[in-house]
Amino acid sequence: MDKLKHYRQITQEVLTEYHQLNEKSGSTTESVLAFDEVHDQYLLLLMGWHKDERIKNVMIHIRLKNNKIWIEEDWTEDGVATDLLQKGIGKEEIVLAFHPPHVRQYTEFAIA
Repeated sequence: MDKLKHYRQITQEVLTEYHQLNEKSGSTTESVLAFDEVHDQYLLLLMGWHKDERIKNVMIHIRLKNNKIWIEEDWTEDGVATDLLQKGIGKEEIVLAFHPPHVRQYTEFAIA
């Protein structure tokens, strides 16, 4: 299996696991997955209503860019990078893109 195909599969597995957790939690927000394999954008959205206020949040946004996994948004408790590591993705293949470029050098992950 080629590298990008493998990354797509792992990314979709991880987001699907979070989606299923939210569905089982009894949360008032609906969990929605959006996978775009053409542009390599993968999202987990939370949507719903709180009284008269519309809720629509990006919980996780991952994209594949330059043969790496870029975590653009991550509001999980332990961090989606932890899940990727547990699935065998190396730290040098993951970019914590939600950090400014000058801060990434101080993480254990790829800079870009």
